[in-house]
Amino acid sequence: MNVILASASPRRKQILENAGFDVTVRVSDADETLPDGISPEKAVEHLAKIKANAIERKTDETVIAADTVVALDGKILGKPRDEKDAFGILSALSGKKHRVYTGVCIIYNEKEIVFSDCTEVQFYKLDENEIYDYIATGEPMDKAGAYGIQGRGCMFVKEIKGDFYNVMGLPVGKIGQKIKKML
Repeated sequence: MNVILASASPRRKQILENAGFDVTVRVSDADETLPDGISPEKAVEHLAKIKANAIERKTDETVIAADTVVALDGKILGKPRDEKDAFGILSALSGKKHRVYTGVCIIYNEKEIVFSDCTEVQFYKLDENEIYDYIATGEPMDKAGAYGIQGRGCMFVKEIKGDFYNVMGLPVGKIGQKIKKML
């Protein structure tokens, strides 16, 4: 199946391709400003829906848009602004459980499905040198929560409950199930 991915994320594209989808990327230029006080779950659903509806599409195209956030104690931790911010985020996650939420919007013909998935991640206790060494790789700078579970950030993960691919940014198994119901 050919899908239109409304995201510039190379990880999302790779996940879909690994699952057997032919992927065309059309990046959305949607305004991603969130309403004040929105929950992490509702935030990712809101952003995914905005992204999916912001791109041009033909009626018979399947559009998939997604947004991922990391939340600690219900507070959204975005992508780090700079290395100091990355250090603060990783220090806050050290030794703690946090949640990764990915919201997805799928549009096919006149049907639209919006949902989210949540995965719980437990980090090992990190020392300052580990954090600084990781930041020096540049890996955390474009990722929600300042780490990539599919990269060197995997060394911080003690336990995961839920979908691994959700932490990477796309709960692909759940997407496959939703698409089957839409067709």
